[in-house]
Amino acid sequence: MKRKLFSIVFILIVTATCRFALAGPDTQFILEKLFTRLTLVRQDNDRLRINDSICAIIDSYARSDSAFNHTFEGLRYLGQITSRKSQLKIITWNIALGESGGKYFCYFIHNTGKENQVYRLESDYDNEAPLVNRQYTEADWYGALYYDLRQYGKGDQQHWVLLGLDLANPEITRKIIDVISISPEGNIIFGKDIFRNGKTVRNRVLLEYSSKAVVTLRFNTDKLIVFDHLVP
Repeated sequence: MKRKLFSIVFILIVTATCRFALAGPDTQFILEKLFTRLTLVRQDNDRLRINDSICAIIDSYARSDSAFNHTFEGLRYLGQITSRKSQLKIITWNIALGESGGKYFCYFIHNTGKENQVYRLESDYDNEAPLVNRQYTEADWYGALYYDLRQYGKGDQQHWVLLGLDLANPEITRKIIDVISISPEGNIIFGKDIFRNGKTVRNRVLLEYSSKAVVTLRFNTDKLIVFDHLVP
């Protein structure tokens, strides 16, 4: 009984913090404690309950005016990247689970000039790699941790090139170059047929390698992405 009461009170405290101190030090302190708890508890149900509290904080934060002029500093397990013109911010994290392997969580925050358009995505770990010759949507997002992006184009042709990391398969690490755009209906689309290798055109680039190896993938300039050469 005491444990249930503590959980209810804790969630209420988190919700109140979201409303009144979205970008304050108290919110960062609570997030640090929550992510630390995720690494310590052993039961999946406990991890999912803790993650619900994290989602409540990030959801309110993403919809606030603070999202594009504030970054949580030093949060080891929370990825945060923002485009140079502050039109798109991406927040990602993952949690390990016993039965399914784990889950990815992602918030895409689009600055429309009026209010933030927020997309919340989640995906179970998948041992299979995302396909390079098809597009994905919010509903069937493959799941990844994004760590860099660049913005290109204007208006209806605006899109963002993302660099991502997939750790779902314990034996294989994947790094992904993908493109996202927002349709006129306001839906996120993953993939664009701009990657050419000889006569083959792909929607994304996928690098797969042993989890024991180290492979870099980064923007060298806005127009050049470099990565280590992989030998099959």
